[in-house]
Amino acid sequence: MTHESPIKQRLHISFGKFDALKYTGNLDIGSIWERVLRRADLPVLYTQGFNTRPRIKLASALPLGITSECELLDVALDEILNTVDGIKEQLEAVSPQGLRIYEIKEVPVNVPALQALVRSAEYRIAAIDDFDLDDLQARIDKTLAAESIMRTKKSKKNKQKTIDVRPMIYELYLDSGKMIAHLACGQEHGNLRPNDLLEVMDLADVAMRIHRFRLHIDDYQV
Repeated sequence: MTHESPIKQRLHISFGKFDALKYTGNLDIGSIWERVLRRADLPVLYTQGFNTRPRIKLASALPLGITSECELLDVALDEILNTVDGIKEQLEAVSPQGLRIYEIKEVPVNVPALQALVRSAEYRIAAIDDFDLDDLQARIDKTLAAESIMRTKKSKKNKQKTIDVRPMIYELYLDSGKMIAHLACGQEHGNLRPNDLLEVMDLADVAMRIHRFRLHIDDYQV
């Protein structure tokens, strides 16, 4: 016996997070999106039960204090929209400052969850004050030359575990005075935050401006 999915249509929304919104945590970003979607009058599907929640999911958590131009939101709808044309403008009209919407696209209702598809992310990291680029290049070279970089992290159950984060650093280089870091992100290969990278490079005390500019996501087949 098969059960018909309550999801009638799914949308992927590409958006950016800027200005003061970079200090808003992921749970609050979810609440902001809930309000935006409601004000735009989209037929969002809600969970069943006492405490109903909208069926929306972010592709990847973004650490506080980081701006981004490549965030993705998965939205389940309980009605089929005839067209997605004009939805971007509807959302922009009710979005707070700092939330920039780039693209809305329809995806198959049975596409895998975005969290399962994310593989890595690229960040642009720049010192807010002057920093010796030769020193920075030396730190990059040392990091890339390391066979392993052991780091102790806390698990969700608040237990400490030591892991090698060197395999999570895919690329690290300077471009026009800014450091580009391509890091593992997602469920399969682990998640190395840019702040963790700065810590292992002994740059935790240097004020940095961090921007996520690309998410690498597996193609999906349904």
